[in-house]
Amino acid sequence: MEMEASEVIALLKETEAFQSGHFLLSSGMHSSQYVQCALLLQHPAHAATVGSALAGRFRALRPQVVIGPAYGGMIIAHEVARALGGRALFAERVEGKFEVRRSFSIGSGERVLVVEDVVTTGAATREVKRLAERLGGVVAGIGAIVDRSAGPLGFDCPFEALASIEAPTFIPGMCELCRQGIPLVKPGSRPSPALVR
Repeated sequence: MEMEASEVIALLKETEAFQSGHFLLSSGMHSSQYVQCALLLQHPAHAATVGSALAGRFRALRPQVVIGPAYGGMIIAHEVARALGGRALFAERVEGKFEVRRSFSIGSGERVLVVEDVVTTGAATREVKRLAERLGGVVAGIGAIVDRSAGPLGFDCPFEALASIEAPTFIPGMCELCRQGIPLVKPGSRPSPALVR
C-alpha cells in the first residue's frame, strides 16, 4: 500500500497526533510543534495502514528483521515487520544505552530495517543502527513515519519517511516561546535534559 505525505499528515491531524504549543524535545531543544505518533498508533487500523505503507518503501531491500527503539518505535516496527513477513524486535535503554533484551537476537548477516515513529536529530536511530550492526546485522535501511529533521541525517544507508514536517526548533536560552511565558511541556517518553527557562 502506498500513502502520499498529505494522507499521512491528514491522519496525524485526525487523530490529534499533530500538536501545537511549547514542547521540550528529547534533544533538549524547544519547539512549537510536536508529533505524538502514539495517538495515531493507538488505532490498530491506522497502525497497520502506515506500517504497510512504510514496509512498501523497503520491500525491495528484503529486510528479515525490523527493530525500533522503545517506546516510540515499538508499534511501528511490529506493523512494518508484519507487512514484510519478518520478525519485529525493539531496543530498550539500559543505564542510558540501547540494548536488545528479552532473548531477542539478530543473526550474523541478517538484513535489518531500523524504524522509528518520528526522527528529529536521528540520535536514537543511529544508536539503534549501531546496536544492530554490533550484533551482526546488516542494516539495509532506516524508515520513519515522520521526518522533522529538516536536513541530512548522515545515516549512511537508505532513509525513507512517509511525511516530512518543517517544525521550528529553538535553543532553550534563545526560545521565543520561553520569552512569551508559554508553559513548557515534555510530552515524550525519553528522559530529556532538565527543564531550563
